[in-house]
Amino acid sequence: MSSQKTAIVLSNLGTPETNTQAAVKSFLKQFLSDTRVVEIPRVIWWFILNLLILPFRSKTALEAYNKIWTSEGSPLMAISLRQQAALQQKLGDQVRVELMMRYGQPSFASVINGLLADGYSKLIILPLYPQNSATTTATTYDHIADILRRQRAIPDVHFISDYHAHPDYIHALADSVREHWQQQQRQRFLLMSFHGLPQRNIDLGDPYYDQCMGTAHLLATILGLGSDQWMMSFQSRFGKQTWIQPYTSESLEAMADKGLKEIDVICPGFSVDCLETLEEIQMQNREIFIQHGGEQYYYIPCLNQRPDHINMMAELVQPYI
Repeated sequence: MSSQKTAIVLSNLGTPETNTQAAVKSFLKQFLSDTRVVEIPRVIWWFILNLLILPFRSKTALEAYNKIWTSEGSPLMAISLRQQAALQQKLGDQVRVELMMRYGQPSFASVINGLLADGYSKLIILPLYPQNSATTTATTYDHIADILRRQRAIPDVHFISDYHAHPDYIHALADSVREHWQQQQRQRFLLMSFHGLPQRNIDLGDPYYDQCMGTAHLLATILGLGSDQWMMSFQSRFGKQTWIQPYTSESLEAMADKGLKEIDVICPGFSVDCLETLEEIQMQNREIFIQHGGEQYYYIPCLNQRPDHINMMAELVQPYI
């Protein structure tokens, strides 16, 4: 075995450190200042962000975070730390497993510089975004490159850009659905809801929509669902521009209005349960479905620290170790 010290670095979006308005505002400012996330001319966006969005959105975001905050803090952080520990246990002493967040803590700079200072010369970066997008995967790549630009001794870097069609990922999703069906009476319809993006991003070449479609079709196929038993949709649109469609909230309204009484919802674009899945999908969208006449609404959790999810991560990184 090579004597080269190797580290696996899991990365995700991040979360406010505390459920306070100051922490939420700081997190949102860093996130929404990323030019990969918001592609509006900087001068115009500075005024919109600082004068209109942050003063109001940080307050409403805090109210949402308060609904999901636990004794362990942010669910995204607590679950991510469990993923890190489980993958470390799975891989053993041959590598070191670290966790970093694109916004907030632990920061990319602190983790990467710490590993280099400890003599790690091989980094395997696994962004926990199943589908590749400029807003998630590309900004991860950019930020790592920006940190390494300040180094003289550059490590070997292996970057895993997506795993939207990896068999172990699809099988783990399918098993989570089947387990849900066994625990609850199986519902009549499965909605696969992904994070939304402005349609303009896709028109400019972002691969995200096609990869979401790939994941959805593979999952439906392995579950044996007919075309009338599932659909894909997109959540979390923001602002007045057109986002990729169909929209999750409007789809739920329309299906309930047409008489659908029972539905299961899964979010195959998220590796960890977070504000979007726990508050928006599990709470807000359930309310929409029920208000329009639906009766049974079940949210199927993300894969989180499930053993089959951790095994998939190990399979993804193993070729590079």
